[in-house]
Amino acid sequence: MKPFLLKPALKDYIWGGNSLRAFGKVSAADRIAESWELSCHPEGECRIASGDFAGRTLTDFLREFPQAAGENCRQFREFPMLVKLIDAHDELSVQVHPDDAYAMAHGGGLGKTELWYIIDAKPGAEILYGMKEPMSQADFQQSIEDNTLLDKLRHVPVRAGDVFFIPAGTLHAVGRGILLAEIQENSNTTYRVYDYGRGRELHIAQALDVTNLRPVETEPLSRPARIDGWKAQHLSDCAYFYASLWETETQAEETWRFGGDTASFLHILVLDGSGALYTADGDCLPLSKGTSLFIPAGSQSGEIIGNLRFITTEVYQEQ
Repeated sequence: MKPFLLKPALKDYIWGGNSLRAFGKVSAADRIAESWELSCHPEGECRIASGDFAGRTLTDFLREFPQAAGENCRQFREFPMLVKLIDAHDELSVQVHPDDAYAMAHGGGLGKTELWYIIDAKPGAEILYGMKEPMSQADFQQSIEDNTLLDKLRHVPVRAGDVFFIPAGTLHAVGRGILLAEIQENSNTTYRVYDYGRGRELHIAQALDVTNLRPVETEPLSRPARIDGWKAQHLSDCAYFYASLWETETQAEETWRFGGDTASFLHILVLDGSGALYTADGDCLPLSKGTSLFIPAGSQSGEIIGNLRFITTEVYQEQ
């Protein structure tokens, strides 16, 4: 099988802005809050945008050709991950996601563990990331009722290049002025705890059930490796995804090779730069800021040539 481009599903949530238009996202809506770049989720499926299967949803394609997801995906009932671009013009709600066991017992979907890569952040931008200090459930509930919850949370200043792994059960929020890439489980299960008076539904009872009331520490990033003119950095991983950042080390174009691996598909999300993907039989796919690319497991070999920065995501299974 050959690699192909993906067309994302776009969301116009009330906190979104217009920064994703610079990534080639086109919408008639006033804002683009999220762009679901790799998604088989029924609330926002992406479509194939090039090649023989253009126009079909990725879900339909993988239903017909499950081997394209790769051997490591056979353990999952559904396609395991979802990759997004998020433009937080305003604050997102303070929220928490359940683990798989709780989510499946209360609605049938998956839980949600996620990873954030900060693409850009305005001066003073911050995220909320777990508790400052350990809390009892009674104190947690009281802080919600008396509107002091924000004082109990860890406020973390962010800048471009920061990475945060957010296990299920971690109370969190994206602050205003942040543009990020999110790699997550294939889930849209969210329990809002605080929403800045915007009048949307809250889910206090569920949050009391699932929130980790102890502080969560950030994981140190591994040191980048140098591979054939590319700087490669492992971002984070879990049972559902393995994510890495790749970027050329100079302004010269470099070659990045792929193909033949049947263990997992490979998703590429271009964050900056330009280049092209070439298959062994001469096909060419242009790559630029915002390009979303799916390389099926067992794909014919090829190479990417250009001056680029991109995130690769796959499903990795330790032997």
